[in-house]
Amino acid sequence: MVISWRERFDAFLFDMDGTLLTSIAATERVWTRWAERHGLDVPTFLPTMHGRRAIDTISAQGLDGIDVEAEARWVFEAEMADVAGIEPAPGIAAFLTGIPIDRWAVVTSALRPLAERRMAAAGLTIPDVVVAAEDVSNGKPAPDGFILAAQRLGVSTQNCLVFEDSGAGVEAARNAGASVFVVTGFQHAPHSFGHPSATDFKSLLIVSDSAGSLSIEKT
Repeated sequence: MVISWRERFDAFLFDMDGTLLTSIAATERVWTRWAERHGLDVPTFLPTMHGRRAIDTISAQGLDGIDVEAEARWVFEAEMADVAGIEPAPGIAAFLTGIPIDRWAVVTSALRPLAERRMAAAGLTIPDVVVAAEDVSNGKPAPDGFILAAQRLGVSTQNCLVFEDSGAGVEAARNAGASVFVVTGFQHAPHSFGHPSATDFKSLLIVSDSAGSLSIEKT
């Protein structure tokens, strides 16, 4: 059976970690080391850092006497050095081939060099438009990244479909006025946040109409 989603979109915007690929093992290895250095309770801390910029995660801990930017650099360098176990989302490579290169973008809470390194490690195409942590003043759940990506593609966020996996990312997409599709396969506890969802991209097809608008079908 094929389920058609009737909405038509000008562009697709993708979160990276947990959506296009999984780097959760590498990410949690690095953040576990960081949390242990600062005496944080690791099981309590780890769920709070997904989908957010490192500098925002570190600032939110309220630790006394630390240089937040220096700590964020430590996390960045550790993540750049650890790409073991990074894998693409099932079906994503074929899915992306159905989208014109000027009609999709990546919006990530990672710094650009890390985003490019992880996408390369997963064997994925890097699009012309990548909005990374350093490109915005306010990270997810603020809408800034999605708004900037839409602007760079020359479309309105209201005419974009955002693919996300985290609560912070879904909130950012909603705040931007975009439609949302949730990828649940990499979540520890799969959650659709009340939006259309799929575990991965294997069952999703791109459909383009005569006017060039994009939609998806779920088989």
